[in-house]
Amino acid sequence: MKLTRNQKAEKSKVWAEQLKAAPHLFFTEYQGLKFKELDELRAKLSPLHCRYAVVKNSLVRFALKTAGLEGADAKLLKGPVGMVVSESEDPVAPAKVLSAFAKQFPKLKIKAGLVSQKWMTPAECQYLSTLGSRQEMLGRVVSVLYNVIIQPLAVMQAPARDVLMMVKALEQKKSESGVAVA
Repeated sequence: MKLTRNQKAEKSKVWAEQLKAAPHLFFTEYQGLKFKELDELRAKLSPLHCRYAVVKNSLVRFALKTAGLEGADAKLLKGPVGMVVSESEDPVAPAKVLSAFAKQFPKLKIKAGLVSQKWMTPAECQYLSTLGSRQEMLGRVVSVLYNVIIQPLAVMQAPARDVLMMVKALEQKKSESGVAVA
């Protein structure tokens, strides 16, 4: 069913609002994938609060322009394009899903990403998928901060602990020698 000019303009405005609100976007080439495979990809992205949609290039181009998200590579909107719209603050999770899916189904190719208003190349998107998730990264930061606090504390407590251990060892030695003499 062909859309009228007004319907296209209205649809692209809706897309523009969604793109403006989304913290992260990923663009893929999906040509050659079956509907069942695309449905599988959608199912994997859904728990991450991400949607995968196939949208006409002209609508995407106009929506990106309307949303003020210009600066994409001119090759981005050549050929069929699938778009991942993330509602989550974590850009790593959808990148991991796309990367793993692309390994399983090589016809899916990541064309670009828009992470926190910064355009990324396919190689940068691939690198993003190798990073830990947001929770993992926060855990690492907390671990580093914990060690920064604990290590100096342990060093300051070491002399007192060593003196206490030396006193206990002397006490034990005296009690053993006292038992042996008796």
